Amino acid sequence: MVKRIVPWLLALLGLAGALAYFLSQPPAEGEAARVVYVVDGDTIHVEMNGQTYRVRYIGVDAPESTRIVECFGREATEFNRALVADRRLRLERDVSETDRYGRLLRYAYLPDGRMVNEVLVREGYALARSFPPDVKYQDRLREAERDARQNRRGLWGKC
Repeated sequence: MVKRIVPWLLALLGLAGALAYFLSQPPAEGEAARVVYVVDGDTIHVEMNGQTYRVRYIGVDAPESTRIVECFGREATEFNRALVADRRLRLERDVSETDRYGRLLRYAYLPDGRMVNEVLVREGYALARSFPPDVKYQDRLREAERDARQNRRGLWGKC
């Protein structure tokens, strides 16, 4: 009986090791995440597979509201919080996995399919900023910024 149990036990231990390795890796592209904290207008913390990751939205730059408070910084943070706090998002990677601060670089999508990055820009809470090589939706975000600027939405009407 022991001879039959040992192979199964070894197989289970191998699967447990593989699972532990998989869970320690950064999330796969398009993976679901739950927002656990909103840092500011362009950075959030999410929980995936039992781990917390810092995520920086790709292609946008919101006014600062942490160390230095820039014009419309607090409003950008509050808008981002209202948009994504405690929500489930789908995250999409472009080319780079992380930035120089170790934050995951992602496009984020709400359950209704809207891209958070684009909503922030279109409503005037962030600027469209491209940082090659992550430029997949650069034209889309620039068009959203043109629309916000022309209609004086958000920071374009205040700053």
